[in-house]
Amino acid sequence: MVLTYLLFIALPIVAVFSRISLDIVGTQLQNPQIAEAIKLSLFTSAIATLAALFLTVPTAYFMVTRKFPGKAIVDTLIDLPIVLPPAVAGVALLLAFAPKGLLGPLLNGAGLTVPGSTIAVVMAQIFVASPFLLKSAKTSFENMDQEVVNSAKILTGSRLRVFFTITLPLSASVIISGVMMTWARAMGEFGATIMFAGNLPGITQTMPLSIYTLMSSDPLAGIMLSTILIILSFSILIIIKLLEQKRFGRKK
Repeated sequence: MVLTYLLFIALPIVAVFSRISLDIVGTQLQNPQIAEAIKLSLFTSAIATLAALFLTVPTAYFMVTRKFPGKAIVDTLIDLPIVLPPAVAGVALLLAFAPKGLLGPLLNGAGLTVPGSTIAVVMAQIFVASPFLLKSAKTSFENMDQEVVNSAKILTGSRLRVFFTITLPLSASVIISGVMMTWARAMGEFGATIMFAGNLPGITQTMPLSIYTLMSSDPLAGIMLSTILIILSFSILIIIKLLEQKRFGRKK
């Protein structure tokens, strides 16, 4: 059974690499559509991950250290994008931020049209990918040695100082793993992006969207982009596993 499952996962990956030869890699990377998609994906996913870091870490700390009515509902709501179909996430974003959406009139008054822009790509990536970082940060804060934290609070008397000098450094490796996972998820985001931002070359066409387009017009280029995403995803997972091994090694 183990071998069957391993083959089921590995064979499609091997099939992608079997279609790519080293002598065409350089040529394919010079393809303007591929180059634009890579640059846009790297840019938007980096911005989305950075924004997620600043948004989710304080939220995770608040959720772990505070008790308030309706906490279970709030906790479920912020986890919802993990299980929400990406297409539904895109529709939700569209109905919230489109010109005729909930915030549309306000944005129009400020001269902003979000759908069809690079900002929309970043927003879709944050919406779909940020809960992975939120869950990592929450897990780290929940599993922290509270005796160390409480002792630091007694000594300093400043909750904020304890957070930056004790809590955050002790959680750093777990949060970094969450950052890497969030970046990988943002890089691979498709459904919410195409629904909310569209598929405009150089503006909203990230690597997954470019693959979708290229597979009907230039399959080899689409396979090349798929290979790049597989390599990036595999590398990120390896880094996360190494960080986890290092963390558990220190605990032992």
